[in-house]
Amino acid sequence: MQSATQRWQAIRDADLLRGERAPKRLDPMGIGRMVTTKINANIGASPVTSGTAEEVQKLEWAQRFGADALMDLSTGGDLPACRQAIIDHATIPIGTVPIYSMILGRPIESLTYDVILKEIERQARQGVDYFTIHAGVLREHLPLVGPRVTGIVSRGGSLLAKWMIHHGKQNPMFELFDEISAIMREYDVTYSLGDGLRPGCLADASDAAQLAELRTLGELVHRARERGVQAMVEGPGHVPLDQIGWNMRLQQEICDDAPFYILGPLVTDAFPGYDHITSAIGAAEGARHGAAMLCYVTPKEHVGLPKADDVKQGCIAYKIAAHAGDVARGVAGARQWDDDLSRARAALNWPRQFELAFDGETARALHDEDLEVDTEFCAMCGHDWCSMRISKEIQAFASGKDAAFQPARPALKSPGVDDEGRDLLRRRATALPVVEGKHACHSDVSDADHARVVQQGASS
Repeated sequence: MQSATQRWQAIRDADLLRGERAPKRLDPMGIGRMVTTKINANIGASPVTSGTAEEVQKLEWAQRFGADALMDLSTGGDLPACRQAIIDHATIPIGTVPIYSMILGRPIESLTYDVILKEIERQARQGVDYFTIHAGVLREHLPLVGPRVTGIVSRGGSLLAKWMIHHGKQNPMFELFDEISAIMREYDVTYSLGDGLRPGCLADASDAAQLAELRTLGELVHRARERGVQAMVEGPGHVPLDQIGWNMRLQQEICDDAPFYILGPLVTDAFPGYDHITSAIGAAEGARHGAAMLCYVTPKEHVGLPKADDVKQGCIAYKIAAHAGDVARGVAGARQWDDDLSRARAALNWPRQFELAFDGETARALHDEDLEVDTEFCAMCGHDWCSMRISKEIQAFASGKDAAFQPARPALKSPGVDDEGRDLLRRRATALPVVEGKHACHSDVSDADHARVVQQGASS
């Protein structure tokens, strides 16, 4: 497992970027429930806000903070140029939803078979690694949507529903599936079979429309494989916690264990602004039951277009969910990371803890906010109340005594924080009282003897 710092070094290495000369990745990545759970980040400009530079910045943040794959969902601006810039700066697979480009400058009703195939080939030639194709939404499924609270929440699904109703014909993506597969086989593009009828609220979860589409997606998995195209299946977005395991098992059965790529799912609808948390809870449960890839959700879900920091928050929440699922499933080597960090923590080896931590820079900044010394306690408990220190001192306990994790010195001045750490502390300072230029809770205590003197004075 790479830390955010290690990933940032790779992202900044121009030799590792794909660029126009290398439109396909040379190092394969496994997505499936028998390997580690992957996470996908979504970015993309909208007709209202953002542009190519902002989206490339989001890509870099997504890669730094754990994204294993990324989808460009742009619907505004110069889509081909934005897509190319993202591919050129990517060190991870890039996906798109081609229908978004198909309807730029035209109403959905005027979409033709010829436009569909030309756009798919154009993007495949450009170097896109996987396509979301909403071929499972059939005309006969649409009446099942009627009773829903939130109707069709997939953009691709809603657009194709409107096309089918207008023309009185079957979904063109379904009708053209073999032709699309031929293009994807030629350019080695993977299907991400879109869940156009995924539930958009708890009330619609596991309903007839969702399950009807899932059965069609299972059939399409076999058709894709027969034509030499890899396929994964996209999954539900809002599901009560008690239904998630059942949804995972059903997909594995219906779709012949094709990798399940799930959005969240959100386990409650009542916390807009915090849906990276509500969905990460569901994502962890999905990963525990075999979901292969988790599509992140950011704090801006349902309320706006995510900014770079929202991308960071979504990636970290989902990296936690994916890793928690891997630990729960007993994926080989998954828990070693946790065990190593715990040994460093028990040994009171702060530098080693921050080195092992996924986002060690943030952890270091939060530590140094109150105590700029790496010693046998932190500002939470102080010296006398530190349970880790006490456990380490008890000779009968193994806690804290692993020779490979001992700190170089019992007390050492912090090496400090980077620019982002300083920015984090500046922002936090606006919400904390400051006395003589330091937070009221800040401590300059540097060793055990000094700590005892301070604590004795406070209690006298």
